[in-house]
Amino acid sequence: MSGQHPPAGGAHGAAAAASGAGPDGGADLVLSVRDLEVSFGTKRGTARVVRGLDYDLARGETLAIVGESGSGKSVSTLALTKLIPIPPGRVTGTAHLGEVDLIGLSEQELLPYRGRRIGFVFQDPMTSLNPVHTIGRQLTEGMRHHLRLSEADARDRAVDLLRQVGIPGAEHRLDDYPHQFSGGMRQRVVIAIGLSCGPDVLVADEATTALDVTTQAQLVDLVGQLQADLGMAVIWITHDLGVVAGIADRVLVMYAGEVVEQASVEELFARPRHPYTVGLLASLPVLGDFDRDELTAIPGLPPSATDLPPGCSFHPRCTFRDDPRCEHERPPLREVAPGHRVRSFYMVPEEEARHAAASERVAVEPPDVRDQGVVS
Repeated sequence: MSGQHPPAGGAHGAAAAASGAGPDGGADLVLSVRDLEVSFGTKRGTARVVRGLDYDLARGETLAIVGESGSGKSVSTLALTKLIPIPPGRVTGTAHLGEVDLIGLSEQELLPYRGRRIGFVFQDPMTSLNPVHTIGRQLTEGMRHHLRLSEADARDRAVDLLRQVGIPGAEHRLDDYPHQFSGGMRQRVVIAIGLSCGPDVLVADEATTALDVTTQAQLVDLVGQLQADLGMAVIWITHDLGVVAGIADRVLVMYAGEVVEQASVEELFARPRHPYTVGLLASLPVLGDFDRDELTAIPGLPPSATDLPPGCSFHPRCTFRDDPRCEHERPPLREVAPGHRVRSFYMVPEEEARHAAASERVAVEPPDVRDQGVVS
């Protein structure tokens, strides 16, 4: 054999990350994003889509980014490797993958990082997969380019990957086309492509949104198992808080392009403090919850990225509005508890936070418990 398959080793580090080893700058830190700004020039003016985003990601950790459509979740990760049109897009800030600042790299210099160091799983497999090329060709392309595998070695690894993601009869499916797979199977293929070069970070962008709940649960478990086997970090982008409860270690809540709250998944679901997070959790439907007569809805719509409010971005929709500074002054992101940061002048009182909290309505499994259930 002329090529070598990348090693599958690496211990799952979610428990270490949850205890603070990675996100605070420990040796397991794999990605560090600081003051990330993404804007687009439009006919209506400059659209500020991502504003001052900061976060750290540890090896083996799952970071969930949640928020409504248009909050900047997807753009914030696409911008890491400049997978947005530039121009009209503009990206500033830093994103260190190890020692390398991805934002400072040219298009040509980024090529070895796309797919190799950062893998992507996109929302719609029908638009992610090329309908005129076989699954085998699309799976092996990245491996032949980044890992320099021969065609035979790449096909062997492609079969292994399809088996790993649960495709039956994998050795017979390489020459099939995307339309010959079901929606759930296509999503598994996209996951296999994202994992094919053994990335340090896997970005799963609404990876289960278009799937039925059974397939969704299977794929969430699959990503958790593969993460444990490969030791990679995962950024999971979603608006589904139910998925977040079962897979994430930490959560960033985004609104109007900025982080409004960040905390561990247990802390966020038990003690949300930002009015927007409280609204999201209060609107979460749960089967068998007979205590509420109707679902809570957040009034209004998110602001336009070209016409953001001068103060708190959530102020026009906020049902609290208890601080006069909210209307004219942008609140800072401040720590209210260890590892729990909130961008608001008004902290939702503990009693109201507990009332809205989803921890009693949604099963939130701590990372160490989830690890015990993973079958390597």
